[in-house]
Amino acid sequence: MTARADHRLGVLLMTYGSPANDLSDLADYLAAVRGGRPASDELVAEFQRRYELIGGSPLIPITREQAAAVADELARRGVDAVATVGMRFSSPSIAGGLRELAGLGSTVVSAVVMSPQHSQLLMGGYQRALDLAVAELGGAAPLVHLAPAWWSEPDFVGAVADRIREGLQGLPAGAPVLLTAHSLPRRVADTEPGYLDQLRATAEAVAAASGLPAERWWFCWQSAGHEPGEWMTPDFADLIPQLRGAGHEAVLVAPIQFLADHLEVLYDVDIGAREQAERAGMRFARIESLNTAPRFIRALAGVAIAAADRTPASIA
Repeated sequence: MTARADHRLGVLLMTYGSPANDLSDLADYLAAVRGGRPASDELVAEFQRRYELIGGSPLIPITREQAAAVADELARRGVDAVATVGMRFSSPSIAGGLRELAGLGSTVVSAVVMSPQHSQLLMGGYQRALDLAVAELGGAAPLVHLAPAWWSEPDFVGAVADRIREGLQGLPAGAPVLLTAHSLPRRVADTEPGYLDQLRATAEAVAAASGLPAERWWFCWQSAGHEPGEWMTPDFADLIPQLRGAGHEAVLVAPIQFLADHLEVLYDVDIGAREQAERAGMRFARIESLNTAPRFIRALAGVAIAAADRTPASIA
């Protein structure tokens, strides 16, 4: 498929966002993520500690780099395209991103949520933000196509598998691999069986592409939140000591949902999971984030091209 020659394709990569590097807006950011509910002083202080430990989140700069790389890949394929970013809970906003693309002459926009799996309950806010942005632009708004879940995109699966094979090279033969997704409250997960199916199917596809036998990998959860109630299990904090007890001397953590370095990778995995492994007496490694890996960028370009052919609608 190629984008129509009579349209300049715009690509809008959308993700959560992050607070400013000086953390001056951290309380506002956490409130936005929490649906407008202010975070306690204790929670704000804890997140300030975490962001300071990692030197601030690089998510927005990396997403900009991803957008630029996607535009270059589309140009290589002969597609007239421009690309930018839009954050759901911080600046630069989704509305600002769509306005930017319209100003650059885009008449058709492929909007891509930077999560390969989709839950309408968890991610429907992206569609609502796009609808509001289109309404604000009025007659100047481009035609917006929202990409559906794209976890099965071969180059995405292959890119993660490439990272796993690279990550295993420095570990003992037979080291186990933990394929992780962002944890959910159990009450939310119970209403989203299709989303859970996508996550598990992603893990199975990645494991198969990596050549991992069934006894060598586990699907598990990470980054459980601070809300009360039961969260999904097993968490990697539960599995790591079990793996050590079974005789494993090293472990590789491979997020299958996170596409760039950010807090849930640089703190939750690199600091939290590493501490778990070291306390259990295990060597620890994490796969390199996809960021702007060429194979991953090819996947995103393919998603954007395919979305341009869709009838504008909510993600399915």
